[in-house]
Amino acid sequence: MDEALLRSLTPSVLTVLVRRGADFAAAEDAVQDALVQAISVWTADPPRDPKGWLVTVAWRKFLDARRADDARRRREDRLDEEPAPGPAPAVDDTLQLYFLCAHPSLTPSSAVALTLRAVGGLTTRQIAQAYLVPEATMAQRISRAKRTVSGVQFGRAGDVATVLRVLYLVFNEGYSGDVDLAAEAIRLTRQLAAQIDHPEVAGLLALMLLHHARRAARTAPDGSLVPLAEQDRGRWDTASIAEGVEILQAALARDRLGEFQAQAAIAALHADAPTAEETDWVQIVEWYDELVRLTDSPVVRLNRAVAVGEADGPRAGLAALAALNDELPRHTAVAAYLHERDGDLATAARLYAEAAHKASNLAERDHLTRQAARLNARRRR
Repeated sequence: MDEALLRSLTPSVLTVLVRRGADFAAAEDAVQDALVQAISVWTADPPRDPKGWLVTVAWRKFLDARRADDARRRREDRLDEEPAPGPAPAVDDTLQLYFLCAHPSLTPSSAVALTLRAVGGLTTRQIAQAYLVPEATMAQRISRAKRTVSGVQFGRAGDVATVLRVLYLVFNEGYSGDVDLAAEAIRLTRQLAAQIDHPEVAGLLALMLLHHARRAARTAPDGSLVPLAEQDRGRWDTASIAEGVEILQAALARDRLGEFQAQAAIAALHADAPTAEETDWVQIVEWYDELVRLTDSPVVRLNRAVAVGEADGPRAGLAALAALNDELPRHTAVAAYLHERDGDLATAARLYAEAAHKASNLAERDHLTRQAARLNARRRR
């Protein structure tokens, strides 16, 4: 059974049902039922036209469910008669699903879950495992999201920026359970790039590829975090880096700079450096200046302070950091790093310990705790 094929066909099958008059929530349920049947049937008897088979079965399941619903029986006569089995329509409205699943009325977590279900073709169980929540909890979240967008007119123009933010949220979840969400986000962004010619879509795809290329080097065999400067660059995926840089260069050449292109440019400069010491920090600061202009994000300013500390020295970095709210996530950890580079080991150790208490996940907390212990050991020598 080719699960990748099933997932790739899911959005186009769903759009066919919606175009035929099914409301989104009912259509999505019918498609999921068809996928379950496909898993049990295709292994022994794969169809010649997989999409056509899924469309036919999903439409039948939708009609069966509608006929069984007495409260909606009066609407049944407005539906088209069941089409005869045959080749699936060539029209692909997948792009509209991206817009629908990233509708501004949804919370970010609901938009992500609905995107993974409707566009990605993942099961509720898979999504729940990836987010480490009970399946019942995720089922409720997806059901609420489907109800929210069911009344939205299919085919209206959507906001590309919102879609990209949702996909980036998926990517940043990384990996847990039996679904690699980073790889899934890359797959969905590739699919979106094939649907729409937009430099920021290309920028996001390049950014994902460049970050994902370093994945194997990010953790030690014991699971501990390995900072970028200490990573074994021989373990980076050079093919992904090359592809990401090529996509980025083509996007930048269109002279319509956006935040994902700027972030990808920073990632490309890190990837281009043979060693950490050879990183072009001056140019990275310039790209962060562009990002600040585009987003005015406090998190971007925080990352810029690190880059300034590398390009112009730790005291310049601390001066940039002083202008920011010390309640920002990672602010204390950045301060610790810059104080260590400035030679103030006592302050750095104290700040690393404080940052460990504020860390949002166990791996980061362990890393910061080890940093504090390392500096305290150096001070006792």
